[in-house]
Amino acid sequence: MRRHFWTAAGLLFVGIGAVGAVLPLLPTVPFLLLALFCFARGNPAWEQRLLDHPRYGPLLLDWRTRRAIPRRAKWAALIAMAVSVLVTALAAGWPWVLIPLAVMVLSGGWIWTRNE
Repeated sequence: MRRHFWTAAGLLFVGIGAVGAVLPLLPTVPFLLLALFCFARGNPAWEQRLLDHPRYGPLLLDWRTRRAIPRRAKWAALIAMAVSVLVTALAAGWPWVLIPLAVMVLSGGWIWTRNE
């Protein structure tokens, strides 16, 4: 029963990651990392399929082995967060802009300090 739970969770995260591949502000790789975690516990064959993926496999493997994020991905994440802050500032104004700004400072700082 546990394997089915982990496999279902992995499929859910792959689905969210697939949506993130199409929508500009929804990330893809973090959800694929969660799927990888779930598949490692529920379906190792699907875990390997994710690791073998031509586009996302190297990113996932870099994170798994070295906890590394490529510089290009760091810039993409920071730019997406900055756009989010700007959109919130224009749409909602003060003090609501402080929420995405705080998220950008905390998570952006963490992302920027990871290995490359």
